Amino acid sequence: MLLDRRHFLAGSAALLPGCATTAPRTASAPACLPRVNVDASRVIRHAVGLRPYRAPGFVVRAEALGSTRLVHNYGHGGAGITLSWGTSRLATQLGLEGHAGSVAVIGAGIMGLTTARLVQEAGFAVTIYTAALPPDTTSNIAGGQWSPFGHYRDSAVTPAWRAQFAAALDYSWRRFQIMVGDDYGVRWLTTYTEGGGPDPSNPLDRYHPAARKLARTDHPFPLDDVARYDTMYVETGRFLRQLQRDIEIAGGRIAVRRFASPAELAALPEKLVFNCTGLGAAQLFGDGELGPVRGQLAILLPQPEVRYAFTGSAGYMFPRPDGIILGGTFEPGNWSLDPDPATAARILASHRALFAGFRC
Repeated sequence: MLLDRRHFLAGSAALLPGCATTAPRTASAPACLPRVNVDASRVIRHAVGLRPYRAPGFVVRAEALGSTRLVHNYGHGGAGITLSWGTSRLATQLGLEGHAGSVAVIGAGIMGLTTARLVQEAGFAVTIYTAALPPDTTSNIAGGQWSPFGHYRDSAVTPAWRAQFAAALDYSWRRFQIMVGDDYGVRWLTTYTEGGGPDPSNPLDRYHPAARKLARTDHPFPLDDVARYDTMYVETGRFLRQLQRDIEIAGGRIAVRRFASPAELAALPEKLVFNCTGLGAAQLFGDGELGPVRGQLAILLPQPEVRYAFTGSAGYMFPRPDGIILGGTFEPGNWSLDPDPATAARILASHRALFAGFRC
């Protein structure tokens, strides 16, 4: 199932016919963009990730575990990169007040690393306990667009959760902006999206600067309704590697360890523990509302000239220095980590049709 990250579009829009031309553009010809070269021969790898989805939204809350204070920070669905700094800030504010001594963080994905870094910035020593290290975490599979997607069901969340969500977005938005550059692999890109333009009633529109609906002469896509906005994109592998280095340079310790029960967490020497285990929280803490939403990607050879992104019924295309990311699948309840050949073929076919249909 291919989805638009912004709107969960139902079904695929019919692609209008079009062809490339070498004739000079006229005033009425559509603005052009470099085409993505979509071909099976250019695929450098396929990847599958399992988003940790909860219909009631992510969990940031504290509880007592014997004499240990446990703070949860998990269940972010398809918005893990987007919300990482924000919910980690909520978690550390909840846990660090009045605490003395060292701190444990469980998990080394994006939530564990951002939580650990904020713990260090607050002046505390930290140990990360993790069963897997980057690049073997779910976060490494993420496409990396800064735009919250697929992480809750509207009818299942509370006003208190919405307040957490708003606070997390605000801080994460500001934090990623000061990390833009090659060191962390964060950059701004114009994103073309299938569908309507800005909606002043949508509180998320403030996070899509330079947004506007486009006339057909303003873009080359074989689609009737296209809008654009700017947002940040994260090259996740580079970002996670650099963040891990920052933690280690600041004196953080990383220990490879798997936990089978909350009692094992309570036995740690650290008396403040942050649970950033993602999907692992389903078994470790018996969260029956947490489950996987499978996403599959096809990664093409890099095309440095492609400096824009796309989301729509064809799926999504995010250009990164490490490859062109093609995705858009959203499969609730599917635990398989094996790339499915039929899904890979659909991803390639939908994007091939999209870019072959350019009207310039």
